Amino acid sequence: MQVEEKKQIAAMSALHEIQDGMIIGLGTGTTVQYFLEGLATRIKNEGLEIIGVSTSDRTTRAANALNIPIEDLDNVDHIDITVDGAGEIDKYFQGIKDGGAAHEYEKMVAISSNKNIWIVDDSKMVETLGHNLPLPVEVVPYGSTKVLRRLDNEGLNPKFRMVDETNYYFTHEHNYVIDLHLESIDHPHYLAAWLSRQVGVLEHGLFLDIVDEVFVGTDDGVQHLIAKREKRR
Repeated sequence: MQVEEKKQIAAMSALHEIQDGMIIGLGTGTTVQYFLEGLATRIKNEGLEIIGVSTSDRTTRAANALNIPIEDLDNVDHIDITVDGAGEIDKYFQGIKDGGAAHEYEKMVAISSNKNIWIVDDSKMVETLGHNLPLPVEVVPYGSTKVLRRLDNEGLNPKFRMVDETNYYFTHEHNYVIDLHLESIDHPHYLAAWLSRQVGVLEHGLFLDIVDEVFVGTDDGVQHLIAKREKRR
């Protein structure tokens, strides 16, 4: 089975969790796009009434094109379920997100949700975080080279994310992203706590103790995993 097929079947499985009247957090990424398309079909065919809370401009545009109603996070009193993708998920159900640098909005929506579901293909399931993709860190532009040096002094192998040789990649809030190229993150809670203490760092892509269920697309179908709450520090 091709990767895109695995993403699609994972997304379609998560649709069964959606009920009429729910407020749903809508994540960002290619796998979530399949979920949005399936959700739009249910709205059209079943008359499903839901409210979506978007985690990025990209998702908002996609939802608008599919006639999925969107409301601002500040205008809802709760979120029933958030469905999102993930870049990596380790055996302790800790995760890294995301390549699109929407992790600040995604995290704000996630922590406001009664339940968090991640939809992924099986390549995203790893033994230890950090092997397959860098960890994004959002930093303010002012003094960002000082932050980069501080991260480098800790052996975190930081590099500015660039659009090209001369232009920085910007987040939704027009900040920079520094990617940490790590061979592994053996103690994600310690790293997350240290990053959060650094002046100039606004947010990072470690999503810890957040997910409740994971739908994984595999060659043999979809695995539905219930997250364990055991922490690895």
